Amino acid sequence: MSFFYLYAENYVASVASTTTASDRSVDERVSNRISEACSKDDIAVYQGPTTPLPNGIPTYTVQILNLCLSEGCSISNIHVSCGWFSSARLINPRLFRRQNYDDSLVNNGEAIGPGDSLSFQYANSFQYPLYVSSVTC
Repeated sequence: MSFFYLYAENYVASVASTTTASDRSVDERVSNRISEACSKDDIAVYQGPTTPLPNGIPTYTVQILNLCLSEGCSISNIHVSCGWFSSARLINPRLFRRQNYDDSLVNNGEAIGPGDSLSFQYANSFQYPLYVSSVTC
């Protein structure tokens, strides 16, 4: 199973890919997050296909990770741009819920601590592009 990294600035790379000179690698992004102030770039959204539902609807696993490793770098009120996100599989609304068009709230607005993550699965005929739109540091 391959996962794709999606960042706020629309950076997309597969796990096995290399970056160009103009892109920073994932390792550089993580190491640079240790000393800088918190921002929405500290939240990464990974998603990839998983086993379809019995009726054949494709499913996807999403992992949302706080890349900031500094103490006191808990990030809350994480909002994700998601279009008309919907799922044929029930998602715990405390983990991820669409509030309006193109706006979903992560973790019920509660903080995700440094290096922590949460994950969920959704089912739909296509994979939604998910991008972090705003956070509170």
